[in-house]
Amino acid sequence: MINDKPMMQSMMGERIWKLMKVDQEEFKRETREYFARACPGWTVKRVKYPIVYLQDDRPGH
Repeated sequence: MINDKPMMQSMMGERIWKLMKVDQEEFKRETREYFARACPGWTVKRVKYPIVYLQDDRPGH
């Protein structure tokens, strides 16, 4: 856990991972956008292929 908040591990599609090699800023934007839609209230905290670590920032959790 980071900052004593629950963490979740997840994955995402290769389309976004491919961006990491060619455009780091676009990769970050796409990753945040993807998880904002897929896991509302969770924040991307760390990325290490093929795992994305998410922090639970939902109110009351």
